[in-house]
Amino acid sequence: MDSYFELRKNGSSVTTEIVAGISSFLATSYIIVVNPSVLSQTGMPFTGVLTATVIVSFFSSLMMGFYAKNPILVAPGMGLNAFFTFSVVLGLKVSWQVALGAVFWSGIVFFLLSVFNIRTHIVKAIPRPVRYAVSAGIGLFITMIGLSNAKFIVSDPATLVSMGKLTPALLTFVAGLLVTAILVIRNVKGGILIGILFTTLAAYPLGRWWGLEAAPLISWKGLVSAPDFSLLFQLDLVNSLTWAVVPVIFAFVFTDMFDSLSTFVGIAEAANLLDEQGEPRNIKKSLLTDAVSTTLAGLVGSSPGTAYIESAVGVEAGGRTGLTAVVAGFLFLPFLFLAPLLSVVPAIATAPALVLVGVFMIRPVVKINWMKLDDAIPCFIAMALIPFTYSITHGITWGFLSWTVIKIASGKKNEISPALLIIDVFIILSMLIG
Repeated sequence: MDSYFELRKNGSSVTTEIVAGISSFLATSYIIVVNPSVLSQTGMPFTGVLTATVIVSFFSSLMMGFYAKNPILVAPGMGLNAFFTFSVVLGLKVSWQVALGAVFWSGIVFFLLSVFNIRTHIVKAIPRPVRYAVSAGIGLFITMIGLSNAKFIVSDPATLVSMGKLTPALLTFVAGLLVTAILVIRNVKGGILIGILFTTLAAYPLGRWWGLEAAPLISWKGLVSAPDFSLLFQLDLVNSLTWAVVPVIFAFVFTDMFDSLSTFVGIAEAANLLDEQGEPRNIKKSLLTDAVSTTLAGLVGSSPGTAYIESAVGVEAGGRTGLTAVVAGFLFLPFLFLAPLLSVVPAIATAPALVLVGVFMIRPVVKINWMKLDDAIPCFIAMALIPFTYSITHGITWGFLSWTVIKIASGKKNEISPALLIIDVFIILSMLIG
C-alpha cells in the first residue's frame, strides 16, 4: 500500500489517509440525500436517484484514488443537478431520459478532450496568478457555504445577507468552530474529524439532527432499505443527439469542465500537490476520471459527476494521496442501504470544517503581485466573483475575460496564450447560448 500510493514520499501514513478520507466523506456525504431531492423534481424516483448518486460517488472516487492517485472525491455536482432539473427538464421541457442522454454524451466529449490532452492544455493556459486567485476564491466560497449551513449568515431583503439570530444551534456551531480551530492549531492528529464529531455530539441534546428527536439515539426501523436500480440505462441516447439538445450538451461540458478544472487547480495550489513542472499532479488522469464519472452518471441515472471542493477538508486533515479518495469512496457504499443514517451528522457539524478550510485555501493569495494592477485586477475579479455569484465557473470565466482584455489594453499581449484566446471564445459562446 505504501509503495502503490507513495505514502512516505508524500509525507503521509495509512492512519492519516484514513482520517482524511473520513473527513472528506463527512463533508461531502450530504450529496447522497440532496441530489435525489433536487433531481426527483423532474419525475425521477427519489430512491432511484439516491442509488445512482451512491454508485457514481463510489466508483468515481475509487477511480480517482486508484488511477489518478489524488485525494479528491468525485460525486454528482451541486449546481449541475440544479441546471439538469430547473433549466433543462423543467425549463426547456426536455424529458429526463433525454437529459440523461445529454449527460452521457457530454461525458463522451469530456473523455475525448481528456484523451487528446485538450483539457490539460486548458489547465496550462490558466495564468498562474489567476490560479492563485481561484484557490483563494474557492476558499471564500467554501467558507460561505459553511457559514450558510450553520445559519451564521442568512439572506436579507435589505442587505442581501446578514448575520443569523443567536440560536442554540448557532452557538453550537461557534463552539464547534473554536474547538476545531484549537485542535488544528495544536496539530492534533485528526483534529478536523474530532471537531466534526464534537459538534455532532454537542448538537444532539438540542435535537438538531434535521428535525429528529434527541432520544432515542437511533431507531433502526425504516433506516434500512434495498437499493433501487430502476434508473439504470434509462437514458435516451438517440433523441439526446438532436440539434435542439446540442446546446444542453455544450452547457454540461462547459460548466462541468471549469468546475472540475478550478477544483483541481485550487486544491493543488493550496496543498502543493504539483508535479515537477508546477502543474496539478496527475492532471490528465484526474480529468479522465471526471469524464468517466459524467458518462457513468448518464448511464445509472444522475446529473454529471465532478470533483468536489469539499475534498479540501480531507487534504487539510493530512490527505496527500489517492488512499484518501479510496477510503471516502468505500464509505459511500453502505448508503445504498443506510441513507437515512446521514441525518445523524447535521449541517452545523461539518460547517466548522468548511470554514477552516477557507483559511487553508486562501494561502496562495500572497503569491499574487498586488502592486502589478494588470495582474491584480483580473485576479481580484476571479477571487471575488466565485463566492459572490455562488459559482466557481462564473469566477474563473470572468477572470479569464478580464485578464485578456486588460492585458491587451496594457500592451502585454505576449502574456496571453493562444489557448486562452480560444477559451475566451467558448466562454462568450456559452454566455450567448445561456
